[in-house]
Amino acid sequence: MISKASLERLYDLVANDEDARTCKDISEQACREVPGNFFRLIVANVLTKTGDLLINPKTVLAWLMGAVGAPPALVGVLVPIRESGSLIPQLVIGAWVRRHPVRKRVWVLGAALQGACVLGMAAAVWLWDGLAAGLAIVALLALFSLSRGFCSVAMKDVQGKTIPKSRRGRLTGLAATFSGLVTLAVGVMLFGADHDPEKWLYSLLLIAAGIAWWAAAAVFNRVDEFAGETAGGGHALREAWHSLGLLARDAPFRNFVIARALLMASALGSPFLVVLAQNQGDNAALLGGFLVASSLASTLSASIWGFMADAPSRKVMIRGGALAALVCLAVAGFALGGDHADRGAAGPWFYPIAFFVLSIAHSGVRIGRKTYLVDMAGGTKRTDYTAVSNSVIGVLLLAVGGVSAVLSLLGAPWALVFLGGMGVLGTLWSWRLPEVE
Repeated sequence: MISKASLERLYDLVANDEDARTCKDISEQACREVPGNFFRLIVANVLTKTGDLLINPKTVLAWLMGAVGAPPALVGVLVPIRESGSLIPQLVIGAWVRRHPVRKRVWVLGAALQGACVLGMAAAVWLWDGLAAGLAIVALLALFSLSRGFCSVAMKDVQGKTIPKSRRGRLTGLAATFSGLVTLAVGVMLFGADHDPEKWLYSLLLIAAGIAWWAAAAVFNRVDEFAGETAGGGHALREAWHSLGLLARDAPFRNFVIARALLMASALGSPFLVVLAQNQGDNAALLGGFLVASSLASTLSASIWGFMADAPSRKVMIRGGALAALVCLAVAGFALGGDHADRGAAGPWFYPIAFFVLSIAHSGVRIGRKTYLVDMAGGTKRTDYTAVSNSVIGVLLLAVGGVSAVLSLLGAPWALVFLGGMGVLGTLWSWRLPEVE
């Protein structure tokens, strides 16, 4: 058990708190608890991000579905359910969360449910095969995603109440860096050879992920959060509809949502790089190369992006978006142009490197827009902003994902051209956003 004095000294090293006005946007009570809360939030974030790695629908769950003999059609619904399933319901979730003056309990509930769902997946893999196992995994993933929505709404509000503005970016960045180190170790262990992991190892990964979420819930429950506002906690559907009106009434928020939607290209471009690389060779070592590249990108860049996001976060969105657009368009040009033999020779090296750079860009976009959203609002508005933007983005993810999937029928490079164009527009739109720090 680390003493409070030790936490304060360690926090001083990380935060470099020389400005007495650092806590001007949170209460005096909350300011006294910042050092302890800072590290509790980091630990909880690292645990959940590690769990996310261990059940990544793009890698681990997709391979697991094949290992249990589930129909290939079920693999195609994993990513949409994982992403949109947690985002779309947040309008209603946000209205419910506003009823609670202390919202860390909502996050703890969501994390505990996610852990239970993952352990349920491990049981399904152990007990069943084929269609039964596949349907159980998909159903549990849907419940997992809904539970994740509770955590997403509550986290930003708790962070806004317990951590001052100028320290939120580095908290997110440090958590991503530490979880990236864990990701790197697991990636090397699992995918360092030219053979697939055994089925029992996937079951152990799911059990480890479930335990990670329960441990995160225990840590988060120790966060010192003081009661806040509960205005707007009426009938959930009525309040959700009223909150949606923010897009019409609040121009700065509307512009942020537009920018965030256009910057989705940084996330949606990654699968197409993997598809192009698979044309050069399909084995576990290649998949491991992408997993290691993603881990290294997060480990090396997240803390840098996080510190940069504290002054100001808008510029981090601009830089991350511009880099993502450049990678998408450069990879598309590489795949469409030049001699086929030359591309084949360079492909095994080119695509993982491009994936690495795109992962750095996506890390910047995520940290920048999360910090911007938390800083641009206070009180119950923070919950409204989070719920509305996430629900809208959840719907748009399905729409843009559908468009890029259709374009990929012409070839993955054309989908990257589309996403690169989105990234350019997102960068320009982010330039128009006002400073909020």
